[in-house]
Amino acid sequence: MKHFKKLVRPYLIWSFVLIVVPLFLIVLYAFTVDGNAVLTLNFTLDNLKKVLEPTYANVFVKSLALGAVTTGICLLIGYPLAYMIARFKESTQNLLIMLVTIPMWINLLLRTYAWMNLLADNGIINRLLMKLGLSPVTMMYTDFSVVLGLVCNFLPFMVIPIHTSLSKMDRSLIEAAYDLGANKVQAFRQITLKLSMPGVINGIVMVFLMAISTFVIPKLLGGGQYVLIGNLIESQFISVGDWNFGSAISFILAVIILIAMRVMKRFDKGDE
Repeated sequence: MKHFKKLVRPYLIWSFVLIVVPLFLIVLYAFTVDGNAVLTLNFTLDNLKKVLEPTYANVFVKSLALGAVTTGICLLIGYPLAYMIARFKESTQNLLIMLVTIPMWINLLLRTYAWMNLLADNGIINRLLMKLGLSPVTMMYTDFSVVLGLVCNFLPFMVIPIHTSLSKMDRSLIEAAYDLGANKVQAFRQITLKLSMPGVINGIVMVFLMAISTFVIPKLLGGGQYVLIGNLIESQFISVGDWNFGSAISFILAVIILIAMRVMKRFDKGDE
């Protein structure tokens, strides 16, 4: 036991420095004003109240809306894909999951630039359309381009947890349902869907949180006109220099993430 504590101690120190201290500073700045929160402890709730102003409230609403659309599309594509992968033998499943995760091996910025080259007015897709005798289509700097970029980048985070739940499922339960007179639709709804719900919930939470907090994809594919929560935090820290308000937004986002993690943990208990 003493040897184990010695091994864990460096990890705890590292976590404290890189996680606990930054979170403490974010909370401190979120509830203080006037520059250096560490030296001027003027506590206030004005930073949190500022989020309710129409300009910033609209950013939260738009972020939540785009996050919901992205999550819904990822679920509609990801569940059938995970279901089909789970029906193969284990060695084939490993290969297919690797193919799903290959895009994640490439830097997010590079993937986004690749989509810019594809969707630009003189990009690959429009050039192909013109060669086919069709009129070019404006795709960049629209809701379509932003949602497409979000879906393509975050789809693996929906597929993997759903596949994990489906792969752990006891197939004999489906056979028992057939023996009891259930058809394929009933067996799927009563057995497969229910047993895969922990993976579905985990995938929904992960994709939704990443979609509303990202800033690279909306900034590049949205042409700067799409300001989401992540973009707002970035601008407050880098451009505006209002660390207190930026920390308040980060604090609200952290609370949302903690609530989502609590939901995930609750469903994981149900899965066990």
